Amino acid sequence: MNMITQAVILAGGKGTRLRPYTTILPKPLMPLGDMPILEILLTKLRNAGINRVIIATGYLDHIIRAYFGDGSNFGVQITYSHENEPMGTAGPLRLMEDLLDSSFLMMNGDLLTDLQFKNLIKFHTSSNSEGTVCAFKTEVQLSLGVLVTDENDQIINYIEKPKYEFDVSMGIYAMNKSIISLIPENTFFDLPDLIMKIKETKKIMKIYKHRGQWLDVGRHDDYSKAIELFETEKRNEFLR
Repeated sequence: MNMITQAVILAGGKGTRLRPYTTILPKPLMPLGDMPILEILLTKLRNAGINRVIIATGYLDHIIRAYFGDGSNFGVQITYSHENEPMGTAGPLRLMEDLLDSSFLMMNGDLLTDLQFKNLIKFHTSSNSEGTVCAFKTEVQLSLGVLVTDENDQIINYIEKPKYEFDVSMGIYAMNKSIISLIPENTFFDLPDLIMKIKETKKIMKIYKHRGQWLDVGRHDDYSKAIELFETEKRNEFLR
């Protein structure tokens, strides 16, 4: 399998969780220090050898196009794929099918991470999988006591404010173009739906575990953390 040199960035959401900022500014252009989130991602992709990017746009797409243009000012070649109506996180791939390489990276346009894309590409190309989902371990702390019962509703354990760990999707994927045929045309379709369809075909799906930094910048709390992290000495870790 050839090495991946193309990426798809999903940048069409309305950013409702970041209102009122996103009322006038598309979420991928929210600034971290002196750089919009999407520019950080493009810089990171370019430094990983990804020189062609397709940006899936929707809400306020004219502002994104005006800022990034054809990508020449950022060292990449940018193509745009516009959706007139929201199509979910997988649906836009159908619209750009003719533009895609045999394998490509795909990611949300509102994240900050120090994940090394070169390592993800190496993992995917050697794994014989149709798709690879980047996973981040997160801890959930419940604020209530959990009752564990048997089939007769008798208490067998009482766990006060337990903590649980989960591997959650980072919104970063490596995909083979062959999965496009599983996406219905002109339909709202999300990545979880696509991944489960891939599993139904008995094809291999794997996760790539990342144990560094990752923030979903589409949430107010994480956006504040991202600004703080990016403006510290850690800045370069998010660009390479």
